Amino acid sequence: MSVKASVSISDQQDSFARRLVEEGRYASLSAVVQRGLELLRQETELKDAELAALRDLLVERGQGDFVSVEDGKDRTAAMIAAKKAGYGL
Repeated sequence: MSVKASVSISDQQDSFARRLVEEGRYASLSAVVQRGLELLRQETELKDAELAALRDLLVERGQGDFVSVEDGKDRTAAMIAAKKAGYGL
């Protein structure tokens, strides 16, 4: 179902949209606006999904085991030493 809506756009946006129609990339100004809104919807949904995944990861990590500062330093030093040894340093 289509809904008619009145929107205001800048002169620059109007020129760009009309050029896309004139070049045959889109059938009408409405098609240009619809495509722009669809891309914005997809981008917004992707960002929302990424944010939800990050929040879930933070919750999961927050419920896991923690390493003490000293143990973390020891593990980091061991990792660096192993990497150096791997490169013959």
